[in-house]
Amino acid sequence: MERLSIAVIFGGCSPEYNISLKSAHAVISAMDKRRYQPVILGVSSKGDWFKFDGDLDKILNDTWCNSIDCTPAVFSSYRSEKAVWAFNKDKIEKFKIDAAFPIMHGKNGEDGTVQGLLELLGIPLIGCGTLCSALCMDKYRAHMLVKAAGINVPTSFLFDKATDIERIFEYAEKIHYPLYIKPLRAGSSYGITKVWFPGELPDAVGKAFEYDDQAVAEENIQGYEVGCAVMGNGKIVIGQVDEIRVPEGFFSYEHKYMPKASLIKVPADISHEKAQEIKETAQNIYRLLGCRGFARVDMFVDMNEKVVFNEVNTIPGFTSGSRFPNMFKACGMTFEELISDIIGLGLET
Repeated sequence: MERLSIAVIFGGCSPEYNISLKSAHAVISAMDKRRYQPVILGVSSKGDWFKFDGDLDKILNDTWCNSIDCTPAVFSSYRSEKAVWAFNKDKIEKFKIDAAFPIMHGKNGEDGTVQGLLELLGIPLIGCGTLCSALCMDKYRAHMLVKAAGINVPTSFLFDKATDIERIFEYAEKIHYPLYIKPLRAGSSYGITKVWFPGELPDAVGKAFEYDDQAVAEENIQGYEVGCAVMGNGKIVIGQVDEIRVPEGFFSYEHKYMPKASLIKVPADISHEKAQEIKETAQNIYRLLGCRGFARVDMFVDMNEKVVFNEVNTIPGFTSGSRFPNMFKACGMTFEELISDIIGLGLET
């Protein structure tokens, strides 16, 4: 049986560049090479695209972008071709593409930009589409849509660099301290600050604006965080609910990528009834925001046991130790099986 060519895209102009390298390394390593031929496309931190043909460990240790292993590459602008052109010094090669799997976290990868390119070229996309990806990266507007559907969300206010600081102080007083200041479009907790007192607010706002020109002041939900790994196009499959309890502060970058600093339980230490409620809410959010293929839906459970929406990660972490695969691992699915199922969903028409 002829193998299908899957373009795996990693890297990019994003603060989450290094996380993308780890995820892509894990995904490529886990792909069933009897069924799929990976065409590995790396995007440098400067935004240059290359076809990579070196040792996979060079992706992991970020030595992949070099003149020996890389060839400048572009997607063909001919929609009927569905191909990648690689420009070697002595020849130009064309590689047919059956589907593309972006493993790019955050801006310029998870936010609908790459998804829009692939959809424009008619290349089957593994994962969420353009509108969904852009919407899920926009914390405020995703919350407004979910709220309109009757699902609980934190109280929040949107502001930009032109907003007077005194007005931001007024917003904060209405929300009450402690609260969060977050970049509107960022992932992996970059630029997020938990603000305990008014005097901390200006620095938190400045930090958020390092990552975006709009930011959100958001209510602190007292309780704990839960997550749902969701897969599917029509029929939905949900992994075991996980639970995060951080003794102090919030689930920061350090907590996410240094697991000993936080406590993540899967399955969550909650009742069967609460787990079912969380799964049903996750499924409703997944459908409402137009998710396809896979996504991780994150929520809170507050002190009154009320489920509150946090965010959707349309390209969650994909190392073998990441939350998304671990939620399916708890259901008996191996990482290799998970990657095959996700690719299969992208190939569905």
